[in-house]
Amino acid sequence: MRGGDGIPQLPHTVLHLRHDDLHLDIAPEIGGSFVRCYSLREGTPLHWLRPASEDALREREPLGLASFPMAPWCNRIRNGLSFFGARPVRLPPNGDGTVHSIHGTSWRQPWQVTESGESHAVLVQSYTPPEIDGWPYEFDAEQRIRLDREGVSVEMSVTNRASDPMPAGLGHHPYFPHTPGTMLTVQVGAMWASDADLLPMGLAVPPLLNRLAQRVALSELDLDNNFVGWSHEARVDWLAERRALVLRADPPLDYFVLYCPQGKDHFVMEAVSNCTDWMNLAEKGETRAGGTVLKPGETLRGRFRLQPLFT
Repeated sequence: MRGGDGIPQLPHTVLHLRHDDLHLDIAPEIGGSFVRCYSLREGTPLHWLRPASEDALREREPLGLASFPMAPWCNRIRNGLSFFGARPVRLPPNGDGTVHSIHGTSWRQPWQVTESGESHAVLVQSYTPPEIDGWPYEFDAEQRIRLDREGVSVEMSVTNRASDPMPAGLGHHPYFPHTPGTMLTVQVGAMWASDADLLPMGLAVPPLLNRLAQRVALSELDLDNNFVGWSHEARVDWLAERRALVLRADPPLDYFVLYCPQGKDHFVMEAVSNCTDWMNLAEKGETRAGGTVLKPGETLRGRFRLQPLFT
């Protein structure tokens, strides 16, 4: 079912934020996810993120929405197992059809709205470990979201409420429209080469990095990789539509992820604080995979911004 603007009606409780012609819809009950982010130009929505599908909204599936938060870790943990840290981690598969656990726990749990206004909102979530397999540390998470003349700003945090030091990471998982002529520009220092399960095996500096820095057509790419040494800024140009978007992030969101499946109508670029499978990499002595360890009561914070531009 669609409304007068051609956008699917939202069947769940959705928070609507607006600043001038920039709009953001958020579904706290569906993992604190973004439903759609768009500008209205002459009554027509121009989507900066891939809008949620009707099926995903009906099924409450964040993988079909516009973006979702990742905490207390980002991306995959090999086989859902790790012995890094004070407590063994044994996690069930939770979303991508593999044996690995992915994207943390926060995207699969509802969030609560503690503050909201016309152009801002604060969402929180408290996590208690299950009795059987699951993330074994208590934590609190928060998203502080604001729209202003420079776009969408999101500050995330995760606080360790356990009695032991907790491994931690965070980020967001935005899906962007991939239409003909979509270009990407980003400077990165090295790329994690991946195995068949998309888990990092070693750092490399392929010719692709120069192409990314000089603006590459997404239609030429087919990859799902983590990058280190990024400049904390990436730009997407939709040349045919004469518009662009800049992703900027502050430390500790020092790692960049690019998922660009060939032939699809979307791609993903993420600013995150840890590479895929960072805990298992750290256990092997790898120091370039990011992540952190929070003392009891300590908080990890990260901020990123999506800035729409009309060219």
